[in-house]
Amino acid sequence: MVNGIDKAQQAQQAQQAQQAQRLSILGSTGSIGVSTLDVVARHPDRYQVYALTAHTQVQKLAQQCEQFRPEVAVVGSAQAAAELQALLREKHIATEVEYGPEALCKVASAPGCDAVMAAIVGAAGLASSLAAAQAGKKVLLANKEALVMSGQLFINAIIENGATLLPIDSEHNAIFQCLPRDYQRQPDRHGVRKILLTASGGPFLYRDVESLTAVTPEEAVAHPNWVMGRKISVDSATMMNKGLEVIEAHWLFATPAEQIEVVIHPQSVIHSMVSYADGSVLAQLGNPDMRTPIAYGLAYPERIDSGVAALDLTKIAKLNFEAPDFKRFPCLALAFDALKQGMSAPTVLNASNEIAVQAFLDRKIGFRMIDQIIARTLDKIPAAAISDLGSILEQDRLAREVAEAFIPS
Repeated sequence: MVNGIDKAQQAQQAQQAQQAQRLSILGSTGSIGVSTLDVVARHPDRYQVYALTAHTQVQKLAQQCEQFRPEVAVVGSAQAAAELQALLREKHIATEVEYGPEALCKVASAPGCDAVMAAIVGAAGLASSLAAAQAGKKVLLANKEALVMSGQLFINAIIENGATLLPIDSEHNAIFQCLPRDYQRQPDRHGVRKILLTASGGPFLYRDVESLTAVTPEEAVAHPNWVMGRKISVDSATMMNKGLEVIEAHWLFATPAEQIEVVIHPQSVIHSMVSYADGSVLAQLGNPDMRTPIAYGLAYPERIDSGVAALDLTKIAKLNFEAPDFKRFPCLALAFDALKQGMSAPTVLNASNEIAVQAFLDRKIGFRMIDQIIARTLDKIPAAAISDLGSILEQDRLAREVAEAFIPS
């Protein structure tokens, strides 16, 4: 009888494993990756980890491999791969270790995975995100830069290969929840008047503008509401993060720049809104925790426990809104301009921003030089047509080269 129960349990576990959604998590040691694994751990019957990837955080990746036992782990270099392999051998973990950009694309498009959490920060995540789309995967897109850079090319890859694209950024996820299910197939029939992207305003919303030249990297990464990586935290402080989200929203929801509005909302409780022709405004609310949109994307169209506490409206007391000040946040204006210009302008915007932000974090330039370097780079490189990944990467390379030249040696 005991043996019979054991066999029944084994059969049930095997069936669950067969039905479980198999995930490749690109950027598993970053904040989005860690939050994704937290949600996955809450639902072992629904999700299995096929692959985990990180660039240099070998120790953290090894710990994740020990807990989730992926088939493959990918790192950025041969040295990191050797270090990871040694750590896994010590723990008798059979995870295969690979390295480099091609390995990222391989695990993103592998037959062994059903869904891909695309959470690599910046342009580095473009090729693997695109590979997932071309392989017809369920793409959970947390890497906004990929869509900012590739635009129509990425959307075409999703459509032509029967992939599913689900936005994970809290703002775009909120918009997705506030739109009708068939909106993307029939956008004209639903009376959407405007998309309202909310923004916290970051740590310098009320700081004297003249004092922003003295901002330190430590101050810039101290976001008042969200726990994020250093690069995205600086983007939030400049509001370039919101600018990139405007461009992403344009592609995700087939919405022109004129119908996308940014609203400062310091409490970060309303994650975004959709305004309709009849005067209705639908909003998605929740505590500022990325596990909510991650859980929504993982389980869509179902809803599952994310580990996030329920929102207590009585404790919030008030919700504030205001229009953004483009003098305080020139990066937001630059993003709108790049979207309206089109072609390669968003790619140049993103690349020059990445260079400028890293220079600021390295203390090579001041905070207010970030927008200046982006503006100068956009002025120097005329917008060009982009038709494939090669042309996008060439514009990205050129923009980085030009932006680097503006950084004092």
